[in-house]
Amino acid sequence: MKKLLKILFRLILIVGGIYAVLFAVFFFDLDGKALFHFVEPSLVKHYDKMERRDPLKKSYDMNKPHYDYGK
Repeated sequence: MKKLLKILFRLILIVGGIYAVLFAVFFFDLDGKALFHFVEPSLVKHYDKMERRDPLKKSYDMNKPHYDYGK
């Protein structure tokens, strides 16, 4: 019986510790801060190097549709 209580007490301590860590991550928004400081800079570097077409160099043509009513 004592061994069961000892195991149960350790399990409660482990679960409580995990809960405390997860609460701290939520409360201080540590996941958002980690994304902002570590993930976003690498994504910005990657996407800033991408080639993009220049929208100012494209000719401005109006493509009017032609409707055929079968007359």
